[in-house]
Amino acid sequence: MTRTTSRGKKRISIVIASLFIILGIGAAYAYWTSTGTGTGTAQTGTSEALEITSEAAVGTIVPDGPGQTIDFTVTNPSEGSLYLTGVTVEMATAPGMPWVPTGDCSIDDYTAAITTAPTAGDIPSLGTVDNGVATVTLESTGVNQDDCKGQEVPLLFTAS
Repeated sequence: MTRTTSRGKKRISIVIASLFIILGIGAAYAYWTSTGTGTGTAQTGTSEALEITSEAAVGTIVPDGPGQTIDFTVTNPSEGSLYLTGVTVEMATAPGMPWVPTGDCSIDDYTAAITTAPTAGDIPSLGTVDNGVATVTLESTGVNQDDCKGQEVPLLFTAS
């Protein structure tokens, strides 16, 4: 009798262990599924205009002379990188306001040009490009240009 009881107990133990294993495995693979939605926002930053600062002019403006050179720097004051395509210079007091020399001096006798272009490309936040040079010259017209003596030529730099 002991043999049967012990066999019966083994069978019951095996059955119970099997149930625990089966239930345990079933619990391990049981899960819920669901769907849902949500909202959020993000905002892009803004950029500030590139800033151009110039150094003091070097040289002298005289008819048919080499002119004056002006070194300038382009600075990115923005929080992000900005791309510099190029810089232009014109003789003007403000955008759309060309310089008007005094007396019989003519703006047409002067030339303002970028003679060394700053390196185009990305300027990192708070970075600078400082290799630009502008030159202002005065063409000899063959007539008296005394009224051009002492003229202060305003330059307007524009970065793009």
